[in-house]
Amino acid sequence: MAIPTEPVGSLPRPAKLQQAYSDYDAGKITKEQFELEQDEACKESIECMEATGQWCATDGENRASSFATYPITDTLMGTGMADNLAADGQYFAIFDDGHHRQLPRLVKGPFRYKTYAADYYNKSKKYATKPLKQAVIAPSMLYLLYPLDGEVEGYTREEFVKDLVDECEKDIRKCFEAGAPRVSMDFTEGRLACKNDPRNPWTGKKMLQTFIDLNNQVLDRFTAEERRNIGIHTCPGGDCDSVHSKDVDYAELLPSMFQMNAGYFLIQLSTESDRSRIYKLIGEHSRADANGVAQVAFVGVTNPLNPRIETPEEIRDALLEAAKYIPKERLGSTDDCGFSPFSIDVKPNHEGPDAARKIAFQKIEARIKGTELASAILAM
Repeated sequence: MAIPTEPVGSLPRPAKLQQAYSDYDAGKITKEQFELEQDEACKESIECMEATGQWCATDGENRASSFATYPITDTLMGTGMADNLAADGQYFAIFDDGHHRQLPRLVKGPFRYKTYAADYYNKSKKYATKPLKQAVIAPSMLYLLYPLDGEVEGYTREEFVKDLVDECEKDIRKCFEAGAPRVSMDFTEGRLACKNDPRNPWTGKKMLQTFIDLNNQVLDRFTAEERRNIGIHTCPGGDCDSVHSKDVDYAELLPSMFQMNAGYFLIQLSTESDRSRIYKLIGEHSRADANGVAQVAFVGVTNPLNPRIETPEEIRDALLEAAKYIPKERLGSTDDCGFSPFSIDVKPNHEGPDAARKIAFQKIEARIKGTELASAILAM
């Protein structure tokens, strides 16, 4: 049997593109000049990923401000932010190296996306000769735009949730309509919801089940056949070569995460200290029938935060171990995380973003080769 393998989504933006983001924020270049730099980076991302042998490529999310904010702002600094938002929202995450990422704050309704993932997809697909998958943000992340306590004047939380679910459904459907064979929803906030970090109040609100239920409101609008190609990505963060919630035991997340009626899951795993225990949890809690669809677990076999390139043999062995606990017909491989979920990321462990970009393609190629080795053995 052939083990399926696919990327999460993001790639390090070239240093030249990161400079263009800064120049655009500073008003030094026009939007048209900025978009030309994005075009160049996306074209190269697709060509290089296709060259690895990956069956489905991505444009590296090189047009997006971040995996979390692409629907609402053009840049992380807030250039092009949607009119009904303010820049002073709550922290999404505080990372282990001390840096943080902040979300905007919703100040009035109704909530609408400014940009859909398919808008970027349609600009990039002309460069592809293979299928392009697309990542989208889960409604659970955007739920944090609404103030934790109280309400937005004239716009209740219930009204916001209805609009949010509608927009997230639309985001996914537009990707499929544009030609994406696979769409995965980023859910890094899932593990973070279990952390209870006193520096970051929302993490102490016990919101995991709220997130699960909200995401299922979107997923349950799709048929089982459609949900086979809708995934969920979870990780403990992966920004500036740092993490935000790796200290949270997966046992606190996985039983709830597999309540979501998605067809597949992309799960950070290569850096877990006891991978076999996590494989066992996945085997116990992933479902052969999630409202009509079998859940496939794509386990992480490469670490985007470390410049060391895994060998195909290491990846093979990780998958063979995983196959002891996860049904072989529901096992896949992936990278632990996107390689740079935020547009400005100097990749300090990698001697800069350009070096990290080259390493990312080498890791992807190793993942594909290692998965082929494991597939050959499991077919015996």
